Amino acid sequence: MPSPFDAVLEAPFGKLGVRVAEGALRELVYLPESTPLVDSSDALIARLARQLEAYYSDPRATFDIPLAPAGTDFQHRVWRAISAIPCGSVITYGTIAQQIGSVPRAVGQACGDNWFPILIPCHRVVSASGIGGFSHHTDGYLLNIKHWLLRHEGVMLI
Repeated sequence: MPSPFDAVLEAPFGKLGVRVAEGALRELVYLPESTPLVDSSDALIARLARQLEAYYSDPRATFDIPLAPAGTDFQHRVWRAISAIPCGSVITYGTIAQQIGSVPRAVGQACGDNWFPILIPCHRVVSASGIGGFSHHTDGYLLNIKHWLLRHEGVMLI
């Protein structure tokens, strides 16, 4: 059975499924360590892999990958606010909600719906009482990935 991804890349916390379309990144998906790798000769995927490797070496590395349009206007407002959070910092769902005139739960849903994790760093958004959820989960390997990303960026949470 063929992979549903154009590539599956190795990551220090597991794997990343990659989908591209028409010269842009369409989606990044966190996958468990047990997921088989999928190679690709696509130039955009190779560029993304290099930039991800740079990030794994230095969390202050930046990305310049073209992103395919995705999401609602509200999600874009949330994702712009998330993109403004500097590496090594976190902000609460409630703070973003205040910034954009919304409520924390809606911000959390938009974070969980992020098509471009790491590039749009939703892992930097936490709850007022702790780390919060991640990709619509509150436990398991996805939350472990959020812990890894925050530790990698020098943020120490519970």
